Amino acid sequence: MVKAFSPPRFQSFETRADRSAVAPRTGALRAEIAAAGLDAFLIPRADAHRNESVPASEARLAYITGFTGSAGLAIVGLKRAGLFVDSRYTLQAPAQTDTGIFTVFEAPPASLAEEIGRFVPKGGRIGYDPWLHTPGEIKDLAAKIADRATLVAVEENPVDRIWRDRPLPPASPIEFLGPNRSGKTTAAKLDELRAALAADHADAVVLTLPESICWLFNIRGRDTPNTPFVLGYAIVPRRGSPTLFLAKSRIDAELKAGLGDNARAAAEASLETALARLSGKRVLVDPASVPAAIATTLAAAGATLVEKRDPVLLPKAKKNDAEIGGMREAHKLDGIALAKFLCWFDAEAPKGRLTEIDVVTALESFRREEPSCVDASFDTISGAGPNGAIVHYRVTTETNRRLKPGELMLIDSGAQYLSGTTDITRTISTGKLSAEEKDRYTRVLKGMIGIATARFPRGTTGGQLDILARQHLWQAGVTYNHGTGHGVGAFLGVHEGPIGISPRYTTPLEPGMIISDEPGYYKEGAYGIRIENLVMVVESKVGAGKYLEFETLTLAPIDTRPIDPALLSEAERSWLNAYHARVFKEISPQAPADVKSWLKEATKPI
Repeated sequence: MVKAFSPPRFQSFETRADRSAVAPRTGALRAEIAAAGLDAFLIPRADAHRNESVPASEARLAYITGFTGSAGLAIVGLKRAGLFVDSRYTLQAPAQTDTGIFTVFEAPPASLAEEIGRFVPKGGRIGYDPWLHTPGEIKDLAAKIADRATLVAVEENPVDRIWRDRPLPPASPIEFLGPNRSGKTTAAKLDELRAALAADHADAVVLTLPESICWLFNIRGRDTPNTPFVLGYAIVPRRGSPTLFLAKSRIDAELKAGLGDNARAAAEASLETALARLSGKRVLVDPASVPAAIATTLAAAGATLVEKRDPVLLPKAKKNDAEIGGMREAHKLDGIALAKFLCWFDAEAPKGRLTEIDVVTALESFRREEPSCVDASFDTISGAGPNGAIVHYRVTTETNRRLKPGELMLIDSGAQYLSGTTDITRTISTGKLSAEEKDRYTRVLKGMIGIATARFPRGTTGGQLDILARQHLWQAGVTYNHGTGHGVGAFLGVHEGPIGISPRYTTPLEPGMIISDEPGYYKEGAYGIRIENLVMVVESKVGAGKYLEFETLTLAPIDTRPIDPALLSEAERSWLNAYHARVFKEISPQAPADVKSWLKEATKPI
């Protein structure tokens, strides 16, 4: 069953911030806080499903503070208020909020626990919405501020009480994937999940992550920007039929027919009653993602909580043959769009008229030419010159910078095709570069190739491979302060656990897992470099089945102009030439004549 969807929702650009609403909204919120007998209230940039991109109806932090970044936490006290953001947003947050009301803190080094005395009196009561925090988050913060204040769960979020024009919760059409796209039936996936529950001695699991629910029931939607999610909850018992909890308006004959005998649908409003019925049961919940409200309801009902990682995450990360085929197709489609874009960019950049927004708009237009492209997989990072050094830079109409010939241009982007999800970064030269820029670019490329060509024994984790990407930068006394890679879903989230490449990832890599390979280097105020391909874990042809390696999925030229050839080994040079030969072979037949001519030059051996 496939329903019609609205046109692609690609990136919008923030205009000049209107801070005039911050004061009246904060004042109205303070009145609600005081009426509830509280001294302050916490507002995270989060929803109950831990979404990276939250729907408009859940953008409470933006509504109160004006800040639209993807991570942050506000505390509104009766007299003072604070906004805690990470280093990505130390410029954006003060520009968007009213700094006469909200003091902006960079976290770390600052933390709410350390600064709590600014916002509440000693012995104060701080309210929080238990649907927007995990039990672990609350337990940790409560312990840190125990000598100063108490955390109090509220039944109704006071932000919602004053948000008169709050958008309705999303309820996009629901699409059921056929076996040609899912590769495995819902019934088969449920059998595997029930076996996992038995191994954990659990009677049921409560699922709250949309990527897990969408993958398990083979459904997709458009409830959030950038990710084809259906938002809801699920209870899957070890014995008996699962229940999928959705907005009541979505439960119709088509939905019931799509679910068939695999699950029943129930109104989201009935979730708490269903949780209470699990009294006496051992219920698995993921402490890293379950809302505190769910954990509290289960405990109050007399259920025993089995706190373990969401059991759907690992099998979802190991893509099956159909998912792998779809991801390969998506990367080929993306490669065609990228070839068109890079050809266009090389013609336009020397003219000195391109802005960062021009670059984003052009790239999205080339992707839109493919009918199966339904969305961007995240907001494009388009950083010209010094803006490229801001790791997760998001261009706005206020920060939009014109690219000067001779500068490096960093473009990190991705798309959601019906067949799969892409994520790619290219750093492009627009003229003569310094010796330092060439050195750093080549070292980043060497690190990317180091991961791409790695061969490793089964049981190896992404944390153990991370040094392969950093070693050449370390030799020059520099590094980068982000992970080398993250897991990627198959027409799901562009960032998915439980795998990746950085010291924090301890899950062994297995065939079918897809990860980004994206080392970088960033010189503040000058330039940024990142080169990213997606790679898939496959069995190695050597090692008698005991070794694994990577297959590169991304199909787009890597700019060879910034390379210092003296720094490349023969093996690295051979890999790059072979990669470019493959890109030309797979992409050129679908490229227009002018793009094909450009592509031939861009992929010529070095």
